[in-house]
Amino acid sequence: MDPRVAELFGTGSGLMAGPQGLCSGSGNGLSFMSKKSYAKNSKKVKNRSTRNTKPSNNPPYLPPEAEEGNIEYKLKLVNPTQYRFEHLVTQMKWRLQEGRGEAVYQIGVEDNGLLVGLSEEDMRASLKTLRRMAEKVGADIAVIREREVDYDSDIPRKIAEVLVRKVPDDQQFLDLRVAVLGNVDSGKSTLLGVLTQGELDNGRGRARLNLFRHLHEIQSGRTSSISFEIMGFNSKGEVVNYSESRTAEEICERASKMITFIDLAGHHKYLKTTIFGLTSYCPDFAMLVVGANTGIAGTTREHLGLAMALKVPIFIVVSKVDLCTKNTTERTVKQLERILKQPGCNKVPMLVTTADDAVTAAQQFALSPSITPIFTLSSVSGENLDLLKVFFNILPPLSNSKEQEELMQQLTEFQVDEIYTVPEVGTVVGGTLYSGICREGERLVVGPTDDGNFLELKVCSIQRNRSACRVLRAGQAATLALGNFDRSLLRKGMVMVSPEMNPTICWMFEAEIVLLFHAKTFRKGFQVTVHVGNVRQTAIVGCLHGKDELRTGEKAVVRFKFIKHPEYLKVGTKLLFREGVTKGIGHVASLHPLFMNQYN
Repeated sequence: MDPRVAELFGTGSGLMAGPQGLCSGSGNGLSFMSKKSYAKNSKKVKNRSTRNTKPSNNPPYLPPEAEEGNIEYKLKLVNPTQYRFEHLVTQMKWRLQEGRGEAVYQIGVEDNGLLVGLSEEDMRASLKTLRRMAEKVGADIAVIREREVDYDSDIPRKIAEVLVRKVPDDQQFLDLRVAVLGNVDSGKSTLLGVLTQGELDNGRGRARLNLFRHLHEIQSGRTSSISFEIMGFNSKGEVVNYSESRTAEEICERASKMITFIDLAGHHKYLKTTIFGLTSYCPDFAMLVVGANTGIAGTTREHLGLAMALKVPIFIVVSKVDLCTKNTTERTVKQLERILKQPGCNKVPMLVTTADDAVTAAQQFALSPSITPIFTLSSVSGENLDLLKVFFNILPPLSNSKEQEELMQQLTEFQVDEIYTVPEVGTVVGGTLYSGICREGERLVVGPTDDGNFLELKVCSIQRNRSACRVLRAGQAATLALGNFDRSLLRKGMVMVSPEMNPTICWMFEAEIVLLFHAKTFRKGFQVTVHVGNVRQTAIVGCLHGKDELRTGEKAVVRFKFIKHPEYLKVGTKLLFREGVTKGIGHVASLHPLFMNQYN
C-alpha cells in the first residue's frame, strides 16, 4: 500500500513528508511526492478545478500499479463477461498468493494510479462482482474504508479500499508473531488477557491470570517465563478469541489469520529470558507497552534498544490511560515521540486516534521500518482497544510468497526452543522451522550433543497453536512429538536438520561487533553470555583483531570461544552479548569448525 493512500483517506495523524523525506508536521496524512511530480499533479488538478465546483486537497494520483505484491487497482467491475470474470478470478488468486492469503483491492482507481472514483450505483455493482470473485476462490471481502474524490463529474464519486482474505485450508492460515515488551507493571499480560479472552480487566489484574504459567507469577503478578497467547481473525475480519471458542483448536479452525503473542518478562532480573524470546522465536513485530502513569521507566529503554538492535519492527501501546488525566497521557506520548526522534532511533512516531489511522498505520508500518505507530488505550475501560484490533487485522506479513517459497525449497532446519515431557505422548520439542518443510513421520537428526554428534530421531506428530497439523512450512512455529526419544539428550539451542545437510559445528567463531556499553575496557579473556538465534551460552573473548581493547561505541572483529559445548551457527546470523552492564551487538563473520559430525 503506497503512503499516498494515507493522505487520500485523511489519517489526521500529524505526519507529513516533503521532498526531503518524512518529518513531523501538522498535515492530514502521509505524502511521499517529489517536487517535480507534485508540481505536475498540482497543474492537472488546477486545470480540472476550473470545471469542477468542488475544491480538492487530495492528490489525484497513486503510484502506478505494481505487478508484484498483493495490491490490485480496479476502475470498475460492472457486469463483466464470463471470459472477463474468469480472468479476474485468476488475477485474484495471484494477488492472494502474493499476500499469503490476503489482498487489497482499490476500487475506482485506474492502473496508472489516477483516482477516478465511481458513482454509488457502479460502486455497489463493483463490490457485488468482487464478492462473487472472492466466493469463487474461497475468500471473503471486507470494505476497509470509502472516500469521496473530486473528479470531473456533477455526481459524487467514491473510491473504496477492500480487504480480500482467503478462507484457510489445511490449517495454513496466515500467522504473525508479535513479541510483547515493556517495563514490569506496564500492563503487558493484562492487555494480552483482554485481547485473547474478550473480557475487560476489573482493574485488579483478573485478565492476566489465565496467562501465568507458575504459582509465583500468580502470587507476584509478574511474568518470569515466556508464554504464548493467540488471537485470530476470520475471513471477514471479525475477532476470533476465547470469548466464543473454548479451545485453541476451535480458534484455529475458525480463523484465517492468527496473531501469536509472545509475552516476555519485564523485570530486569529476567532480561536473559526476554532476550532469548526476541532472538530465538523470530518475532515478526514487537509491541512495546508503556504505562501512561509511569512513562518511560525501568527496562523500557532497554527493551526498545534490544528490538532495534535485532531489527524487529516495533510499535508502541500506551496503557492504563484510565488511571491518568489527559495531560499525563499526552506528556507520556510526547516523551516517547522525543525518544523515537533521537539520532539513535530515527523513528517517525504516528499517533493513532481513529480507525482510519489504524488502517493507514498497519499499511505504512509494514512498508517502512522508520514509522512507529503509537496507541493509547485502557484494558479496564476498553478505550481505543478496537483501534489495536483493526491494526492487527490489517497488518500484512513482512515476507512475500517468493521469499517464503525460497525458504521452503531449502533443507529442513528446526530450532529447538522448548522441551517438554507429555504423558502418553512422550518427549515434545517446541520451536520454529527456519527453513524447508517438515512432515509427520519424517526422520531428522538433532544436535549438536556435548561431544559434537547428531542423533537420529523421528517426528511422530506436529501441532501448531495446540492444533494438529500434518505439514509444517518454513517460518512457522510448532511443537513436534518425538515419541520415546530420551529427553535428557536434548537441550535448548539444538537444531533438528535433514540428514543430507551434513551440518558443521564449532567451539570458536568470529563476529563483527559494536560495543554498546562497557564500564571500563573490553579485552581478551572477558566472559560474556552470547545470544545467537536460539543459542544462549557463555563464551570467552579469545582475541580482538587489530586492537588490544575496546571502549563503548567502538567496533572490532572478535573471536569468541564457547566454554560448555559446541554449537551449530551460521555465518551472517545476528548476535547479541551481555554481562552485567556490558552489552554489544553484531553478526557472525566466520566459523572455526573443528571436525565433521557423526550421526548415532
